[in-house]
Amino acid sequence: MAEVQDRRADSVSDSEDVDDEEGVTLLEVGNAAFRSEKYDEAIKVYSDALEVLPFDLEKHRGPLMLEPVLLSNRCAAYCKLSERLRKIPAELSEERALFGLDPTSLVQLALKDGEKAIKLRKDWPKAYLRKGTALVLLEQYEGARDAFLDGLQVDPRSTSLQKALRDLNREFGGQLEEVENSRQQKRAKVVRSDELDCTLCLKLLYSPITTPCGHSFCRGCLLQAMDHGNKCPMCRTVLFVSPKTYPVSVTLNNLIQRNFPEEYKERKDEMDEVLQPGKEILPLFVMDVVLPCERMSLNIFEPRYRLMVRRVMEGNHRMGMVGVEERGVLADIGCEVEICECQPLPDGRFYLEVEGRRRFSITKTWEQDGYRVAQVKWFEDTPLEDGSREKEQLTSLLKGASTLAKTWLQRGLDLQTCDRRAVHDVVKRAESMPDSTQAEAFSFSLANVLIIRPQEKLQLLRTTDTRERLTREMQLVRDAQRCHVQ
Repeated sequence: MAEVQDRRADSVSDSEDVDDEEGVTLLEVGNAAFRSEKYDEAIKVYSDALEVLPFDLEKHRGPLMLEPVLLSNRCAAYCKLSERLRKIPAELSEERALFGLDPTSLVQLALKDGEKAIKLRKDWPKAYLRKGTALVLLEQYEGARDAFLDGLQVDPRSTSLQKALRDLNREFGGQLEEVENSRQQKRAKVVRSDELDCTLCLKLLYSPITTPCGHSFCRGCLLQAMDHGNKCPMCRTVLFVSPKTYPVSVTLNNLIQRNFPEEYKERKDEMDEVLQPGKEILPLFVMDVVLPCERMSLNIFEPRYRLMVRRVMEGNHRMGMVGVEERGVLADIGCEVEICECQPLPDGRFYLEVEGRRRFSITKTWEQDGYRVAQVKWFEDTPLEDGSREKEQLTSLLKGASTLAKTWLQRGLDLQTCDRRAVHDVVKRAESMPDSTQAEAFSFSLANVLIIRPQEKLQLLRTTDTRERLTREMQLVRDAQRCHVQ
């Protein structure tokens, strides 16, 4: 193995251009001891030189830093001393005891020095040569080849690295080939079996969790199962764990990814589609009619909706809210809401703060794991052309609604009959209303502070004419004013 090392590389003489006088002096003393094959003495001198290095490393930055040179030379000395000890016959050690570190420990120290030298100077090919030499002595031939190849990427013309790589391939190429063939055979032996399937979804495990009782499930599947109870789905052992924070089984997960990459990709795509279904697909929370800009607090306790909220929180934090019409059927329009705050509770429930965003109409709906999912189509109010009579009417209505709203809302604040936060929001919008471009947002903000029946809210949500919505809301404000007067 000694032939793998380049003799010229062991002749260490990298002390030029380094400006620490004491360190340079010790480096030269160590180099002299190394050339005299006094490796024990060289190691001690190099170690002393590393101890006296100043803490101000800014002083030693440049093409040749002193610290990586000392580490490289000490690495070479460790390797040479290890080789010498390996050649000592057993009879000699039986006659006279040998003190100090064994050859393997010396090479392990050499490897650490080589790695430190690379970390300090990634552009220095000799550091890669030192590391590769140490790995050869440790019989880690694959790692040695990688180290030599990394050094050749830094300096493709390095003759010492080229020679070391040729010697390695010539002397240990057969062993490298055997290791690679063994790895390929091990991969071929891994056969897809039912043991790698989740017993809940009957599909390949994805983000597998192994419970204390020894059973493995997909994280999502176990979360869904524990919405109905805190027992293992297989043996009914009580589980005092939270699948949300319980760590994934790293070994099992890596085994699946490495040996079944295609099937794992299919499972990943399937889960990504569930968590982020697409721009036009929304999970639906069927409860009440929500308008854009409206804030609402929700207490999620049903298992199906707890599952839905977890998936939404792992995705884009958005879902759809729809109400039910008078005849008991699902409304064909709804509002997208964003979860602004999500507080998990100890019993598995969620406390949510949501705010309405965009309106949508439902084109198709289906069930997924107990809750509704819908394909939706977004819609807004019909835009009006600038300069048209309709646009002038809208501007006039907007000014009148703004004035009427501010008067009524200030009175509502005095009487404390409204949600103060929502009222302040509408007052702010009314005061900063520059033109009709914000008419749609203002109309919904005003509707949010009015006491409106669900069917009336559904009608306002369905309307695509801002003028019609503002007219209806102004009438509701006047009715509210008359009630206050009476």
